[in-house]
Amino acid sequence: MSVLLLSWPTVADAQPLQLPTLNIGIEEADEPSETVLTLQILMLLTILSLAPAILIMMTSFTRIVVILSFVRNALATQQMPPNQVLIGLALFLTFFVMMPTWNEINTQAIQPYIAGEIDQTEALESGMEPLRTFMFAQTRDKDLALFINMNDGVPPSSYDDIPNHVLIPAFVISELKTAFQIGFLIFLPFLVIDMVVASTLMSMGMMMLPPMMISLPFKILLFVLVDGWHLIVRSIVLSF
Repeated sequence: MSVLLLSWPTVADAQPLQLPTLNIGIEEADEPSETVLTLQILMLLTILSLAPAILIMMTSFTRIVVILSFVRNALATQQMPPNQVLIGLALFLTFFVMMPTWNEINTQAIQPYIAGEIDQTEALESGMEPLRTFMFAQTRDKDLALFINMNDGVPPSSYDDIPNHVLIPAFVISELKTAFQIGFLIFLPFLVIDMVVASTLMSMGMMMLPPMMISLPFKILLFVLVDGWHLIVRSIVLSF
């Protein structure tokens, strides 16, 4: 035991812990290229901070999450499924729906930019083309004309002349309208169950018994018997 204690390194013999240093400061640039690099880093950080908004507003996420919220409200199951489950399902369905578009972006913009074949401006323009094609396919002409008239009123000669700041809000309100239309159709069968249960309770004189308490098990039973999640997800994917 004493031999082990003598052979154990003391605190004085131990090597000092090397800690890394980090210097952040603002200095005068010697060359214009240093300023350009700094601006590129700031732009990249800005894009990363806006990534959630880009994912929500320029993809199929808006329609999917609104429809799933309608399903939960129609079932009247309060917080079941939880918000985390609905948002997670909406994200994975968004990845599934948008995968062909993202593959085109990767082929036309990301890989050529990594290989050094195109610069950042060309990569951004090439990457937006598949995304614009997807948004144009899901945007109603009426909604697109609304923002074109509010922008400058000059009708464009082609879709290529429509800027992104006109296309994106038109796409978003079109997605919301489509989601509300599908949500209305989802509500109808559950509304029928509520009306039948309420009428039955009133005819039996049970006016003090909440109809929601009786109709909820029947709603869940109907949803399970028809394989509701399968039908909802299938309808969502086929709507694009």
